[in-house]
Formats: sequence, structure tokens, C-alpha cells
Amino acid sequence: MSVTAQSEESRSDGARGRLPGIDAHPHARAVLGPALEQGGHPSHAYLFHGPPGTGKRTIARAFAAALLTEGARNPATVAERVERDCHPDLTWVVPSGAAEMLVADIEQPVVAAATRTPFESARRVFVIEAVDAMNDQAANRMLKTLEEPPAFAHLLLITDRREDVMATIASRCQQVRFDPLPSAVIAERLEGAQGERARACARLALGDARVAARLAGEEGTALRASAEDFVRAALAGSTGGRPWMGLLELSRTAGAGAGEAAQARMAGELELVPSKERKRYEREGLEARRRGERRARTQTLDLALRLAELWLRDVLCICEGATELVFAVDRLGELERDAEGRGGVRLREGIELVAAARLSLGLNVSEELALEALAYRLQALLAD
Repeated sequence: MSVTAQSEESRSDGARGRLPGIDAHPHARAVLGPALEQGGHPSHAYLFHGPPGTGKRTIARAFAAALLTEGARNPATVAERVERDCHPDLTWVVPSGAAEMLVADIEQPVVAAATRTPFESARRVFVIEAVDAMNDQAANRMLKTLEEPPAFAHLLLITDRREDVMATIASRCQQVRFDPLPSAVIAERLEGAQGERARACARLALGDARVAARLAGEEGTALRASAEDFVRAALAGSTGGRPWMGLLELSRTAGAGAGEAAQARMAGELELVPSKERKRYEREGLEARRRGERRARTQTLDLALRLAELWLRDVLCICEGATELVFAVDRLGELERDAEGRGGVRLREGIELVAAARLSLGLNVSEELALEALAYRLQALLAD
């Protein structure tokens, strides 16, 4: 083996050891690996982009831990503390708005904090999720930090939709691409599902390992069943049973779960808040809880409608003689029955109707009315 090849292999091993899972993403390994070498020069800002569920957040956390190890008094504990979100030089930001990132999410936690020197490490690291959800005000507040960052500050921006990130933000970051995971790889990693069901969950997830795991679980099983009932009722012309109510109930359960988790976090944090500030903290916490509940409801309904959309897509594949392209491989019998006597044009129009309904969920519409209207429109278009 040549010296050059040995050097490249050594770099690969170093990145692999510090960034588990990086081998599945050659571009990310090529960008991040050299930054962690001895004498490497990490960029002040990275944009981790790619489909959801590809491991961006996991690798961002590992990369943050590697950056914070430099200058640490006890390097051996850094990764474990970063994993538990208790390292003082790591700030992890997620949007608090129901559908967007607010100025308050980054004003003090990032913009102001980036001007202060590290507590323990030689660096401070700021990880910001869903930067595509930044409103204009939040993005404009971020720009100065991205343009003139302190030497010790590193920002890791994460997005599932790079095309929606403001150009002024994206242009000031080093791009790190994450590729979709093959469905076969996702299926192998699934717990709680095997065989055709595991393959179906992996394919329906469209490369998102988190969604595949959700579909393979108890909640996902119920969600798949309700989504299929919803679209199949429209295909059969039997929406009188209000099949959308099952989807609404599952979304409300998800929202309630998110609210309870937020309440538990707030109760724990409230003990550390000075008594004179508790009223304000409780008020802000209640607003954050409501936004979190709405976000969980919307995300659950969006996934349900995506499953309905993919059901129509699978029916279309069978109509076109492309059975090998079906995603829901564990439901071939039902799909074939739904495909009998149907034409592709109307199925394509039905897919467009579902896609439009998914978009409307982000506009603060009445969820029940949106689903009811979609059910009747699909029935009018597709029922035998």
C-alpha cells in the first residue's frame, strides 16, 4: 500500500472512530474527517443537509463532542456529557414555534452567547436544528454571527430541506451532504418488524430511519391502518363512516404526549428558577407547550397523509404494471383489489389532492375540516 493510501486509510479510521455512522455518507466523511485531524482547521459554520432520518443529528452531536475535546480539562468525559446535553460549551437549539423558528430561539442562546468565551473547552459549539424553519427576523439576527464569528465559535446548522434555507445563510456555511439510507439497510436495523413488514416500513419511510422505526412500532401500526382505512374508504365510496376521525384521534394522542413531556421538563426546570421569575417562566412554558402540541399533531397528520399518498402511488404502480416498485409490499393483495378497473390519470389527480392537503396543514387550517374535505374530494374523483 502506498504512503498516500495509508494516509487516507488512517484519516478514514480516525473519522470512523470519532463519528460513528459516517461511512454511510462519503461526502460528509470527506468534509468532516480532515477537520478533526491533528492540525486540522474546522470551519466556523457547517450546513448539514439531506433527507430526514439519515443520521445528521447523531453525527452533529459526535462532531460537536470532538470539537469540544480540544482544550478540555477532562477530555474523556466530554462525549458522555455532550450526549446528556450537559456540557456548558454546547448549545442545542430546536424551533419552539409550531411551524417556524422564532427570534427568541436564537437571540440569547446563539447570537448573544457566541460573544462569550468558552467555560471549559477551547471552543463553543452551537447546533441549530431545522434552519429551514427560520423566519426572516431570526435569519437576519443570525447573519452577523455567521459573517463575523469569534474564533472559538462553531455553528452546526441542520436541515432536511436545503432548498428552503435562506441563500444568505447557506452561502456562509461549508456544505455537508448526507445521502438517503438504502431501504434494505433500514429494514435490517428495524426492531419490532421482520420480513415483508420490515421491508414495507423501510420503503414507506423514504430513507428516513426514524420514520421507519416509528412505523414498525405500535403507534406506527395504528397510523398505517388508519391512513389506509381513510384512503380506501374514499376509493370504495364509503366515507359516511367518517374515516378521518381515526387520524385525528391519533394526532391528538401524539400532541397530548408531547405536551405531557414538555410539562414534565418544565416542572423539573422550575425548581431552578428564582421565585420572582417563576410566573413569567410558567407563562412562557405554557405557550411553548401549546406550540409543541400543535407541532406534534401536525407532524402526525402529515405522516398519515403521506402514507395515504403513497397508497395511491402504489395502486398506480400496479395499474401501470410496475408491481416491483410498490412500497407497501406487505399489502399487495389489498393494493391489487384497489387497482382493479382503475385508470392512472385519476389516481395521479388523487395524489395531487393529498399533497395539497399536506401543504395546507402548515397554514393553521382546521385539521378536521381539511381531512373531511379531502375525503369527499377523493371519493368524488376515485370512487367506483
